[in-house]
Amino acid sequence: MRLSRRGLLASATVVAVPPAPTPAGAERHGRLRTGFERLAADGYALLEGQRVGIVTNPTGVTKDARHIVDVMHADPRVRLTAVFGPEHGFRGTAQAGGSEGRYDDPATGLPVYDTYLKSGRPLADVFTASGVDTVVFDIQDAGARFYTYIWTLYDCMEAAQLAGKRFVVLDRPNPVTGRSAQGPVLHKEFASFVGREPIAQAHGMTVTELARLFNGEFLSAPVALETVLMTGWKRSDFYDAAGLPWVPPSPNMPTPDTALVYSGTCLFEGTNLSEGRGTTRPFELLGAEGVDGRWAAAANELGLPGVRFREAYFAPTFSKFQGKTIGGVQIHVHDRDAYDPVRTGIALLVTAKKAWSGFGWRSDNWIDKLTGSTRVRTTIDAGAGADEVVAGWQDELAAFRRIRKEYLLYR
Repeated sequence: MRLSRRGLLASATVVAVPPAPTPAGAERHGRLRTGFERLAADGYALLEGQRVGIVTNPTGVTKDARHIVDVMHADPRVRLTAVFGPEHGFRGTAQAGGSEGRYDDPATGLPVYDTYLKSGRPLADVFTASGVDTVVFDIQDAGARFYTYIWTLYDCMEAAQLAGKRFVVLDRPNPVTGRSAQGPVLHKEFASFVGREPIAQAHGMTVTELARLFNGEFLSAPVALETVLMTGWKRSDFYDAAGLPWVPPSPNMPTPDTALVYSGTCLFEGTNLSEGRGTTRPFELLGAEGVDGRWAAAANELGLPGVRFREAYFAPTFSKFQGKTIGGVQIHVHDRDAYDPVRTGIALLVTAKKAWSGFGWRSDNWIDKLTGSTRVRTTIDAGAGADEVVAGWQDELAAFRRIRKEYLLYR
């Protein structure tokens, strides 16, 4: 990693509308105000005189569940002229690895441009063609390095810089808290759209904090970045403290419970087991043909903090093992403060390999893209236990935590 470009960061980044302190002794539950709510309350002064395009999806909602595009389009104080959709699309209809393409939004008539799998100059050309002056980003993240919206943020920041556009990030809570970073750090040679830069698997940051990190550490040239922070959020808060409606940020992220386990159990995408896609509890249900109760028993014997495992049987309606009844485990988190999703995911990989003779990695070694190196795969194949695997990334995680600390905006 490069050292922080402090001088560039200071001149290129303005934290707009600084947060007011929460009144002493006030009830905090439901008092959170998102970046968008604070922008609107200020009369969109930050966007005055600008043609505005917004990168968003179904999660861009107010507390009363109105979509911010509809709100902005109806408000004469802001000139919204374009929408940019990420993976799954602006309206969220596409499955993983898909998007909605270019169309005009029936509700507002606004042109919707597709950003998915676009980066660099091609994405800059999309911003140029749209005619906007300022690109705004407002999408709910899930807290994991391989959740692609943070790399849409990264790509859009880079493209805005190339196109000479201002870039404004509106903050939303990290649904699984911002207490700490956990898991392996990406090695640059494994960069992909599920991880562009060396950050931890569970980054423990909000999107504005990530935007500042990207601008200060990774982008070849900083974008003209402005951010609007939340008020009423603490790093220890889970999503239910926000008082916000949960809108699935992608089709297989139906609840905040899914986000809680996702940074660990998404690793099963890199195996021949089902990660629960095609069920009502994706990433909480894991399994395959031939798996029985021995897996849940082995996982429970580890005594992992905050979690228990139930022997489970299910039939996915799509994805791996579509229409087949398979066995596996369901994850039940009973103490989310004690629960470590990444360590739990590693422990489940280790026990699955020991309990089921059919265990295998995807032939394309997708697990290496998800974990950020070959280390997790090769150490598990060599017979390492979960604690040994986790110990292998502690030095690089400590280095990332030191860099991360410079960009944190909330207590």
